[in-house]
Amino acid sequence: MKPNIGISKKHLEAVAELLSIVLANEVTLYTKTRKFHWNVKGESFMELHKLFQAQYTKLEEAIDEVAERISKLGSNAIGTQEEFKKLTFIKEHPGKYPPSKEMMLELLEDHEAVIIELRKLVANCAEKFADAGSADFLTGLMKDHETIAWTLRRYSN
Repeated sequence: MKPNIGISKKHLEAVAELLSIVLANEVTLYTKTRKFHWNVKGESFMELHKLFQAQYTKLEEAIDEVAERISKLGSNAIGTQEEFKKLTFIKEHPGKYPPSKEMMLELLEDHEAVIIELRKLVANCAEKFADAGSADFLTGLMKDHETIAWTLRRYSN
């Protein structure tokens, strides 16, 4: 049964498509952060190992929340690596294991790119699709990415 929540079917489907891109980015960023957690080395190993763990744990929660939001809007959440790869703009670098400083800078750039995209999606959800719930949800997600970016920026100075 499709939701009857005051948003047209067309708009519900459009928002679900936007959220699928968000989901793909969250999963890709989660995987990258986990890779860095596993492979960080150097003087600050334990501190960064724990930092990356806290970040991928936060991303894991976001992944579930995004998928559930898609479901609440009456669509199915994507769930394969192939689907994620088609929709994400986060770049992966197979076989590359940068030094910890580069790991942090790369994650910072990714989170900032996600923040920029989320700002656009918040406006689209609110103004174009009349979906205040998704706009609010994405605003919260954006704030979480801003916190992670702020933390990474502090390490990078």
